[in-house]
Amino acid sequence: MKIRSYAGITKPSFLLVHPELPALTSRNPQFTSLFTFRIPCSREKLTGMITRSQYSVADRRSATRYGDSSVSNKNTNRLGRRQGGSSSLYSRPSLLDMKNDRMENRARVYEFLRGIGIVPDELDGLELPVTVEVMRERVDFLHKLGLTIEDLNNYPLVLGCSVKKNMIPVLDYLGKLGVRKSTFTEFLRRYPQVLHASVVIDLSPVVKYLQGMDIKPDDIPRVLERYPEVLGFKLEGTMSTSVAYLVGIGVARREIGGVLTRYPEILGMRVGRVIKPFVEYLEDLGIPRLGVARLIEKRPHILGFGLEERVKPNVQSLLEFCVRKESLASVVAQYPEIIGIDLKPKLLGQQSSLKSVIDLSPEEFGGVVEKMPQVVSLSDRPMMKHVDFLKNCGFSLEQVRKMVAGCPQLLALNLDIMKLSFDFFQTEMQRPLDDLVDFPAFFTYGLESTIKPRHKMVSKKGLKCSLGWLLNCSDDKFAQRMDYDTIEMEEMELLPSFDMNTLTEPRSDDSGSDYDDSDDDYV
Repeated sequence: MKIRSYAGITKPSFLLVHPELPALTSRNPQFTSLFTFRIPCSREKLTGMITRSQYSVADRRSATRYGDSSVSNKNTNRLGRRQGGSSSLYSRPSLLDMKNDRMENRARVYEFLRGIGIVPDELDGLELPVTVEVMRERVDFLHKLGLTIEDLNNYPLVLGCSVKKNMIPVLDYLGKLGVRKSTFTEFLRRYPQVLHASVVIDLSPVVKYLQGMDIKPDDIPRVLERYPEVLGFKLEGTMSTSVAYLVGIGVARREIGGVLTRYPEILGMRVGRVIKPFVEYLEDLGIPRLGVARLIEKRPHILGFGLEERVKPNVQSLLEFCVRKESLASVVAQYPEIIGIDLKPKLLGQQSSLKSVIDLSPEEFGGVVEKMPQVVSLSDRPMMKHVDFLKNCGFSLEQVRKMVAGCPQLLALNLDIMKLSFDFFQTEMQRPLDDLVDFPAFFTYGLESTIKPRHKMVSKKGLKCSLGWLLNCSDDKFAQRMDYDTIEMEEMELLPSFDMNTLTEPRSDDSGSDYDDSDDDYV
């Protein structure tokens, strides 16, 4: 087809150019005919189209006719309209087609997940990658973090997190805070939901709250490692109410940072269901509320002891092993862990051991627990070594039994120090063994700090006194006694005992946050 000339219509902002065809004139230029020639077709159809095409100007319209009337009608309907089948430049898939495509893509992704052992049932309704390659990238990334197929099955929703948009920003933020990469695996196993979180909206406000609770910046990552679930709490919810309650019962405000650092699980405890019932139960045992607050300051993990499943059964076990009800408060105050361990087997084991070695009666065993509840956690071998030492010192089995019943701390003291104290008792003090039977707590006093200087002062003054009168008092009280000419019988204190008032005394400045809450003091 030859084009004779071009006519143009100039507009202020554009220029339309159209070819003048031999038999085609139009007052209003249109591109319909031009587009008609761009419809892709085979050479044979194109040849037939050219030979059979006719042009007319009837009614100032252009029409293209083809030999095949059905093809002509279809093409005519497409001309000048932005709609049509797949052969049109303006064709778009229908909503049904799009839905079918999504279903096919999801089916392929599900097939891939099932192939590697992941059950995708919980993923229905969750936005997932449209290709298997992207899903494989997510799975591989989680594998590199240490998560196994079992971990992913435990929380398959993590597969809805984008590596670049979700996972990497969250992990980078935790790393900048100081959370160790070596802990990421366990961190994500415990709280995989963190990968859904927004750093700015969800995570950063929680970290700022912890800093506001006087948790040191260097301790923040350790808190998060120990209790990652804290990142999912609402600031105005459980966290704030639990802290407010502890302060309300007497926990010093300056101790809150240390308490939360050592046991951040408190932030997730509900006051009405967990903390308050626990506090009130200890009060019912006879521990003053302020005393309970002091116990929480020293060993905040006791709040994690299950009240119904552990604490109450352990208290009942103590009563069954001849611990007097009025002594329960003292027992718990001395050794709070006793209400949180698997107690009954330990009581049975220790009672049996002491019965076989020194013939300790059940009632005497109950008294031993009252005086030193840590005895339930002692190992058999160290206890036997202490018993053998006392026997080697010349005490009879009956005397050893009486000494242990009166001062069970003898079973846990440093043997080397006990030997030095006994040598001084024999060579310098030259007292009979019965004095030690009457006051076995002699071994619990410092040789250089207490025993030697007081013995020297008494000897210089020429006083004859019992070991209890000599040792079982404060330095100020002993100084007063040195002014006496005679020893008053009412001051002949035999054995030291636990004073509940010491639990409620004001704390010194150097106590509290740096308290070493080791559970193995007597093991």
